[in-house]
This record gives sequence, structure tokens and C-alpha cells, in this order.
Amino acid sequence: MSALDSKIPAGPLAEKWSNHKAHINVVSPANKKKLDIIIVGTGLAGGSAAASLAELGYNVTVFCYQDSPRRAHSIAAQGGINAAKNYTNDNDSVFRLFYETIKGGDYRAREANVYRLAEVSGAIIDQCVAQGVPFAREYGGLLSNRSFGGALVSRTFYARGQTGQQLLLGCYGAMNRQIKAGKIKVYNRHEVIDVVIVDGKARGVIARDMVSGRIERFGAHAVVLGSGGFGNVFFLSTNAMGCNVSAAWNAYKKGAYFANPCFVQIHPTCIPVHGEQQSKLTLMSESLRNDGRVWVPKKIEDAKKLQAGTLNPNDIPDEDRDFYLERRYPAFGNLVPRDVASRAAKERCDAGYGVNNTGKAVFLDFKYAIEQLGRDTIEKRYGNLFQMYEKITDVDPYKNPMMIYPAIHYSMGGLWVDYNLMTTVKGLYSIGECNFSDHGANRLGASALMQGLADGYFILPYTIGDYLAKEIATPKINTNLPEFDEAEKQVDERLHKLYNIKGTKSPDHFHKELGHIMWNYVGMARDAEGLQKAEKLIAELKEEFYKDLRIVGDFTAMNNELEKAARIADFIELAALMAKDALERNESCGGHFRTEYATPEGETQRDDEHYKYVSAWEFKGDKEEPLLHKEDLIFENVELTQRSYK
Repeated sequence: MSALDSKIPAGPLAEKWSNHKAHINVVSPANKKKLDIIIVGTGLAGGSAAASLAELGYNVTVFCYQDSPRRAHSIAAQGGINAAKNYTNDNDSVFRLFYETIKGGDYRAREANVYRLAEVSGAIIDQCVAQGVPFAREYGGLLSNRSFGGALVSRTFYARGQTGQQLLLGCYGAMNRQIKAGKIKVYNRHEVIDVVIVDGKARGVIARDMVSGRIERFGAHAVVLGSGGFGNVFFLSTNAMGCNVSAAWNAYKKGAYFANPCFVQIHPTCIPVHGEQQSKLTLMSESLRNDGRVWVPKKIEDAKKLQAGTLNPNDIPDEDRDFYLERRYPAFGNLVPRDVASRAAKERCDAGYGVNNTGKAVFLDFKYAIEQLGRDTIEKRYGNLFQMYEKITDVDPYKNPMMIYPAIHYSMGGLWVDYNLMTTVKGLYSIGECNFSDHGANRLGASALMQGLADGYFILPYTIGDYLAKEIATPKINTNLPEFDEAEKQVDERLHKLYNIKGTKSPDHFHKELGHIMWNYVGMARDAEGLQKAEKLIAELKEEFYKDLRIVGDFTAMNNELEKAARIADFIELAALMAKDALERNESCGGHFRTEYATPEGETQRDDEHYKYVSAWEFKGDKEEPLLHKEDLIFENVELTQRSYK
């Protein structure tokens, strides 16, 4: 075990970021144009970083595996973005946002990083308004706010039910300005599958042109990973099918520690699974919990009739409805944090009160809001979300309650980074969902967009300069160096190895099998026996994968099956680390729920004496066990208490 240097500045919490900026190195405008930066990913984190760094004068090269940067998965974050503006005059503040984020993450995040996130949140809104993002407004012109889970105030700014898309369009416009100016070069349909390390520093990447199949080299003075999370390790998740861990995972294998891999989020507001052939799940925004009420029948016989399809939910009177979140958590009601709401839904369904034909669904009902506010108001707030639900389910949510059930949604774990957002590899940065830093064991709703834009617009542009100030004399990176030769050779060999297995089963077969293992044993509820079984099953699946995988099509051409196979190979390895991390952490916190460590009421039970740390895993080789490093978490500004939303 070794101590990790998080580089958290000394001094009072509220002054750390200002003092840090005042004492780090700055690159002059004349020298910025001598420096090259590679950014992997064009979501809100990668896109905002690319636009900001190019505006500053750096030469930026950007990679996205989609056909356009505006296709990044950030568009799926519908509900809103948090900021401590206190526009509603309900006593919000930077400290309150900081505290509720720390508490929401079950006290498993760094105080300094979370406070900085809250501190810059207001500037994000100003930036996006200046870009023309069409946030909802009140009659007097002030930006409108709504509530999200885990908060006692209204601080979530939104653009109807498409906030992520509108924020990404603002970011994309800022990128396009710099593309035209020649400061950003974008490589669409390119997948980064390795990081090149030269003399201990990140100096470039190896990417595959997903159209031609060609493997290419790119050099830079620093590399930034903004490639998102790893929820697709579960196969069925709210992530787009292309979302993957490959860039981050291969950085891990090159020396970047992987932190808290067992911390994944279950989102309570997802359209339930409806068939064996389903490839992904659809998220219904958490914003719906503002006005929708969650319930199941009080009577088991009513639940049985709903499951059999012989009872209409509208025929169940109010007195026979169990509004279980309002019953169990009166202070927060339907707006408890996601992990709490998810476990509560699972508990009701496991007890037999589920409301669809599988028994794995609860109701989210807007009858009461429509009666109180009118259909027009609800339509203005959530119209596109209601349309989406009806198109998918053929049920009109204005007339019948929605059905929802928890699903894998977000990765709180990710590459370990210090206060400057640098990984344990010099010159390699990780931002947004790709890193572990701001959410602890559970992310509050509307904080993903906040973190991605905070990292890209207002944190990385400062901290990367501190590193690059020492690289001004370094010439352009030569991609003919032996390290590039070796990295490209390894990538080529890895892809050929997969292609040449010539087995009988498709990549999707193995992905689905992995998903079943992960959901059953490393999902919403975990225990030692199940995690040990998961480790065994994952090892067996990996062995079968390398014996019986079949990839159709040509190697040197566009080949979606080869792309998927490489990603699934990385997912299988990540899955083993997730199970190991979950087995090592003998406590329950946030989304990591070990059934052996729960309160009598079924809530999480932390062990602050033994597990108040970030687990950071170091890769030691394909045939060696990874090494666990621990970063102790120090709390000087909040009191560690059992989370209560009652």
C-alpha cells in the first residue's frame, strides 16, 4: 500500500481553489501556440475542454467515435444542471451545494474537489447563457429552477427535458468557432485504443479509423481523456450502445490507477426491461420526480391483478396506494437520492408489489400534478419526455401512470486523479465521468453536467497550464519514436488476436453473458458469496471468450463486430476488478450496497473506521493481481453521520 499525493492545497476550504490558481504556473499566449493537446471524447467534458483550451491558444486534436461531436452521449442527460445561484431565494449557497453533494455521495468524495465544483457552478450557467443555451425562464426573465433528488432547495437549471442536448449544442458551437480558426482538428469516427508513454509522460495515442480500419498515431505534449463512464459493462444500461471503457482501461494498463471501480449508480427512473432482445434501456429524467408520485398497491392481491393485466391502475383508490417514498422519507419524499429510491423500489418489487407482468416495475403517476397544475403546465415542463415514453411503451402518461424500474446509469468510479485532474501518469488527464473525483459513492441528480462542464470550462484550463509550462521547450512529439512503434504493434496484435479466434459466438453473446453476471452479483445488492461467484464466472467467461469468439467481416475495413469485441474484452477485465473492489470494501455506502452491512431499516451502513478512503488500483500485469493503494479521505468541514432523508 502506498500513499497517493492528491495535491490538495492547504488553507481554508473556501480559499483553496483561489490560492491554488494564484500559485500555479501559467503559459504565456505566445507559448501556448507551441503546445499540442489531445482530447479523447467530445461530450460536455471533452467538448468544453477542447473549446476552452483552443480559445486560450493551444493546438487541440479531438477524437470521437461518433460521426459528429454533437452525437456524444451527454445529450441523454435530460433533466438539468445544478448551480448554487439561489435564484429561488430558498437559502441555497455554495456551501449547501457542497454539503448536499458530499452527503449524497455518502461521504466517500474529497471535500476540496467537491467544494471547488460547487464554487464554479454559477459560472457554468453564465457561460452557457452567453453561448445561447435556451434555459427555461420565469415570467420576469430570471432563469427557472426545479428540484432534484438529494436536495432541499431548487437549484437545477433546465431546458425543458433536453438540457444535455442544449448544453452540448452550446459547447459544439464553441468548438466549431475554433475548428474554423484552425486551433481544433477533429477526427470523427476514430476510436482511441491506447495511450503512448514516453519517458514516463503521456505523449500521444493510438487510434483506429473506424471507416478504413487503419491504425494511426498521434502525438501531443499532453493527453486528456473525457471518454465517459463504464456502465455498459452491465450490457443493459441507460448508456448508448457505443459507450465503452477502452480508452480509460488501456490508460490503466499503462500506469494510470483506477479508482473505486465498484461505485456505479443505479437510476430509479428507467423504463423497465421489456424483452430478451433489448440492447439498451431508456432513462426517464429524474426531473419527473418533481411532479410525479411514486407508488405501488398496498394490497398484494391488487399487485397480482396488475401483473396479470386484469386491473387498471386508475381503478385503485388513493387509500389503497402505497406512496412508499413519501411514507419512508417524509422530509424528501419522492426526491430522495437515486441510490435510496432505487433500493426502495427493489424492496417493494422483491416483496411482490411490482406492477408489470414481470413484477419489476413501480408507478410514477402524474395524475395529482395534472389535477393541481393543469395539463398545459405539465406539458410545458416535460412534454418531450412524455412523448418519448408513449412512443416506447404505447401508454399515454397523461392518462395512465408511467412504469419505472432501476437501471445502471452512471459510473462514479473512474481513473484516479489529483486536484489538478492529472492521473498517476504525468501529462495524462481525466475529466468528467471518466474520472472518480467528485461524486463519492452516489451521484446526485443534475450533477453530471455540472462536473463535466466545470472540468472542461473552469478547472482543466488552469491546471493543465501548470504542467505545460514546463514543456515549452519540448519540440513537437515525434510519432516515429520506438514507444509509438511498440504501442501500435501491441494494438495491432491485440486486434488480430481477437479477429483470428474464429470461434462460434458473437461479441454480443459474451456481452450479454457478462451483463447477467454483473447485474445478478455486482448489481443493486451485493454480498461476499455472490461477489466470489462473480469472480469465478467472469474468469470462466474470459476463457471462453478467447476460445470461442467469432468476428465476421474483413479486418482492414469498417468492422463493427471487431470494435465491439475489443470493447467487450476490456469490459471483461474491468468486471473482474469491479468484483474485487466490491469484495474488498466490507461496508455499504451509496450505490455500493453490501447486504451484510445494512441498518435494520435496510439503509447503507458505512464503516468510517476502516473504509474512509478511495481505493486506487494499480495494474501489475495480465497474470498478476492488481495492487490496491488507498487515499485517505479527510473531513474537516462536514460531520460524518449516518445519511438520513427522513
